[in-house]
Amino acid sequence: MAVDTFFEALENQYSNQLPFVVYSRPINSIIKCWLQTDDTLYKTTEFSESGFVFAPFDLENDSVLLPQDKCKQFTLETSHLHLDEEKQKIFIDDSGKEEHLSIVSKGINFIKSGELDKVVLSRQVTKPMDTINPLDIFKRLFNTYKNAMVYCWYHPKVGLWLGATPELLFKVEGKRLTTISLAGTQPYSETNEVSWTHKEYEEQQIVTDYIAKQIEPYTSQIDISGVDTVRAGNLLHLKTYIISLIKDDCSLKSIIEALHPTPAVCGFPKQEAKDFILNNENYNRGYYTGFLGELNLKSSKPRNTNRRNVENNAYTVLKTESNFYVNLRCAQIKDNKVLIYVGGGITKDSIAENEWEETVNKTKTIVNVLS
Repeated sequence: MAVDTFFEALENQYSNQLPFVVYSRPINSIIKCWLQTDDTLYKTTEFSESGFVFAPFDLENDSVLLPQDKCKQFTLETSHLHLDEEKQKIFIDDSGKEEHLSIVSKGINFIKSGELDKVVLSRQVTKPMDTINPLDIFKRLFNTYKNAMVYCWYHPKVGLWLGATPELLFKVEGKRLTTISLAGTQPYSETNEVSWTHKEYEEQQIVTDYIAKQIEPYTSQIDISGVDTVRAGNLLHLKTYIISLIKDDCSLKSIIEALHPTPAVCGFPKQEAKDFILNNENYNRGYYTGFLGELNLKSSKPRNTNRRNVENNAYTVLKTESNFYVNLRCAQIKDNKVLIYVGGGITKDSIAENEWEETVNKTKTIVNVLS
């Protein structure tokens, strides 16, 4: 499909206030869009359907589904999208600093008392914008963040969200489960050598150990990679892959409940950290630190890719695939305002002022694309 035709279909969908999602997965030149043919709010609780799911931080709230059989789907192959509109300036101030410092300090004290090992605390930053074209913002995200899941998601009965998340919650290909632990944050610099502190490695190890323990009842042959440094925009993170095989009697829902929310967005132990967040953050995260992605899509692949093996090439393997990404580096657009969500992991060694600066750096990552 041509670029103009692809985005005209999206513009018409948005003008008609019909649900859609447009997205591109990491290291990918393929952009996909799903256009729902009505404005019904479909939900899922069992995650057994096929479609595109948009789930909240707290699964007690609604997980929205764009059902595959209720959507038109289009694909665009391109490595760059043209933009010719003028950028806007968005002013960043320190409003909310004292409140955030207070909550972080409370979290540190709670950890030191032995109640928690880690808690992830976040805040919401509201910025006015005169004119907002979400599809132009999506184009900037796509051009800028090649190693992230970039998306623009809209439902007239829920809202409009955009993001560029570097974090895979997990993906399933047949019985193969792949997930990652991602923690630690520092600004990217072309000149400075990368160096991580003990606090950041500790934070990363908490996430890795937690994921391995959580999936153990449901999987076998768990393989854990080493720790690598990865870049997401102007930030660096620590990253580890965990790969395993799902047991035959295990449902997708059980994997979701075991892994979501991860220590990277919630804390550890999970329930205690989640309770602290819900009782102290003083705002509703909604779909921030939830997850989104393709749910139970069928794919067929040749059994043998060796072209000389004609007999084996006559057979294909049909697999069910799901790809879920944690909704980080995201923003909600509402009433000519941009609501930006940022947070950071708190451990016993955290310093409140440093944690504030981390949220400021993460705010800049999104603002650079919006402005």
